Amino acid sequence: MGAALSRLGRTGSFLWSAWSGLAALALLAAAWQAGHEAYGEFILPAPLDTLAAGFAILSDPKAWEVALLTGTRAVEGFAVSALAGAALGLAAGYSPATLRLARPLVTVLLGVPPIAWIVLAMIWFGSTDGTVILTILVSAGPLVFVGVAEGVMTRDRGLDDMARAFGAGPIRRLTTLGLRHVAAHLFPALVVALGMGFKVAVMAELLANVGGIGGELARSRANLDVAGALAWVTIAVAALIVVEYGIVHPVRSEFERWRAAARPWGVKR
Repeated sequence: MGAALSRLGRTGSFLWSAWSGLAALALLAAAWQAGHEAYGEFILPAPLDTLAAGFAILSDPKAWEVALLTGTRAVEGFAVSALAGAALGLAAGYSPATLRLARPLVTVLLGVPPIAWIVLAMIWFGSTDGTVILTILVSAGPLVFVGVAEGVMTRDRGLDDMARAFGAGPIRRLTTLGLRHVAAHLFPALVVALGMGFKVAVMAELLANVGGIGGELARSRANLDVAGALAWVTIAVAALIVVEYGIVHPVRSEFERWRAAARPWGVKR
């Protein structure tokens, strides 16, 4: 019962903190409206007009299938990137020699533009989901790798030695000390990788002509439908927000409960 009440309290605190996010979105809408008034309807439609176009698009059940297709591809690519990047980063962080060898490779992967990977993936996989997922993997995976590797390298080795002195084995030290410290570096990298995943997914769909939101953006571009293009962009961003604040942040709050326990009640840092 106590655990359920504690989780309910954390959920309520998380939902209450959404007011700050809504305030940020209101400021963005205000800047958007100012741009609309300065440049006109054709260059930048008003936020309300874009929302109206978005609701009109989502009134068609097929639009939900399009958004779900892009979201599924982005989440699949993100999941592969997160698992591969975290596993390789964890292994490299505990092996300084491996990390020194991997850093130039990470630099190369980050230096190649995503559009180049899309072209190569189209040659290798054709117009399939593999093109989208591979592009997300090589674009977002190195970000997770660097975050996890740096987290392992900056851990407090004194705590590790103390746990070893009390008889804790390698697995026990990893789960109780290593992973908790790495989480502080992992979750920010996951947030960046998730945003990268959605951006790359839409870009790959547009260039590879594999449907999804990218395909709808290509159609809006051909029709010079600026409001429709912005509406699809808004839908993609909304899907990103749902995944980030519906999955990543709740998991992070559960994993980092010890941080909240060290804070005075009602105080946010």
